[in-house]
Amino acid sequence: MFLKDSNRPNAVAMNLLTPNTDKLGKKHAAHLLRRLTFGASRTEIDLYAQLTPQQACNKLLAELPERTEPVSSSGSRSWLQLSATDESLDHGALKENVLAWWLDEMINAELSAIPKLTFFLHTHFTTIASRLDFSHALYYQIKLFRYYTQGSLKELSKDICMDNAMLRHLDGVLNEKGRPNENYAREFLELYTIGKGPQKGPGDYTNYTEEDIVAAAKVFSGYKQDKTFSNLQETHGCATVRLELNGQQLASQHDASVKQFSAAFNNQTIAPSETIDGRTTEDAALGEITQFVDMVFAQKETARHFCRKLYRFFVYYRITEEAEQSVIDPLADILIENDYVLVPVLTALLSSQHFYDDDNAMLEDDVNGAIIKSPLDITIGALRFFGMSLPDTTRQGGYAETYAKGVMKFLALQGLALYEPFEVAGYPAYHQYPAYHRNWITPNYLARRYEYAKKILEGIKAEDESILYQFDIVAYVSDPASITDPLNPTLMVEELVGYMLPEIITEERFNYYLKVILLDDLSEKNWQIEWQKYKNTGNDAAVRIQLENLVKTIMQSPEYQLS
Repeated sequence: MFLKDSNRPNAVAMNLLTPNTDKLGKKHAAHLLRRLTFGASRTEIDLYAQLTPQQACNKLLAELPERTEPVSSSGSRSWLQLSATDESLDHGALKENVLAWWLDEMINAELSAIPKLTFFLHTHFTTIASRLDFSHALYYQIKLFRYYTQGSLKELSKDICMDNAMLRHLDGVLNEKGRPNENYAREFLELYTIGKGPQKGPGDYTNYTEEDIVAAAKVFSGYKQDKTFSNLQETHGCATVRLELNGQQLASQHDASVKQFSAAFNNQTIAPSETIDGRTTEDAALGEITQFVDMVFAQKETARHFCRKLYRFFVYYRITEEAEQSVIDPLADILIENDYVLVPVLTALLSSQHFYDDDNAMLEDDVNGAIIKSPLDITIGALRFFGMSLPDTTRQGGYAETYAKGVMKFLALQGLALYEPFEVAGYPAYHQYPAYHRNWITPNYLARRYEYAKKILEGIKAEDESILYQFDIVAYVSDPASITDPLNPTLMVEELVGYMLPEIITEERFNYYLKVILLDDLSEKNWQIEWQKYKNTGNDAAVRIQLENLVKTIMQSPEYQLS
């Protein structure tokens, strides 16, 4: 069912970004929270149902307080103050801890778009963690992405050029005057900013040329990792790379020549503002990066490229000609008008009638339930929806037990090795034409998704076989905030499928959940007797079996795989 494809959105002669100004209601609130967060409880869905899309976006996109630093396996935070070359540091374990610290926010933070936007920026400016020598670099890159969820994509694109993790990931450390390495320059143009465009001829990709890559590589030459991680930028506190300087504080490995760009960039030239004996000062070299990024972002195609990525991530992977004209192009204008700050363009998109399928009455172009959930959405979404408590990860060894051997393991089994995409372009679901999100579904990955539903009911175990965390369905159903009346099986199933599934299901499908799975072909009266017996005796064995079958069947359904 969820592999079915259709043309979305259908061509409609209207402004697809017309704001939806009504209160969200339950269905639209659940849709927004599934797309913009890693999951919400029933109570949170009901709360957002009372807001307009604009109010909801304002609340979700608001800044979150800065997080405390991740601890090491010994429980210490002081490792970030040590030089990365300190022999006491186990960078493999520390990188694992950093990722666990990041997952901890996705699961336990207050309901917010910030964790998911941080992940979106990682999927766009992708780095592979195993390529990094130092755990500090991974921490500061995640911190950088989190900071720029509230900031300008243009400024982030400048700072990512100075990021230790990115420099190492794409071989920027090898890029020196006279010995250029073009890897980062190529990916900066192709993946991170303007995109190729249709190829016009040999070495000419419409939006840039091979000559532009050569010139850009010269702009990026001469930088090295800061192995002390003490070169912190004032605005966001993240460590940045350093220029390799000689005794006169001149950039010894930076190419000080004039960089000539093609007609794609109006034949612009970039040169250092100051040179001494054929070498540039540190400020002059840094200024070239600013000039280069400003030049790339002056092209509207850069804004369009970002908006297509946002659309595919939050709305749907296929962008029709109508969507290109009526969604992408006006969103690009909004992005440019706001100096590439992310929040206004997201608010416009996620407040639009198009996002909520209110732009027409056609069913075949629905956005709701059109994206296959990522492993993060499946795994974390269940934890957040059911309000499951995870062990305290700040204690010694807590990160490794709960996340590296728990949550991260399930993500990898479902096809998402966190911060370890197979290729420099990132995770196939976010860029690989034509499958995109369908890359999450293979027979093996699908089986692992289904297995996860079973695992959380049985309990996720530590190495010593003790239960780390477990979903207690009887306790959940007994809570009036989750289920209005457990004695009413029809209402209970209505509430579960209504909040857990993205679309209204057929009567036949509903009766399957109610009569076959929950009631086991017995009467509703029989369920009421069994529930009352449990309440009187405390023995929940009979009702637990049926409730676990129900929630497992819902989570293993095709509909549940959709967002």
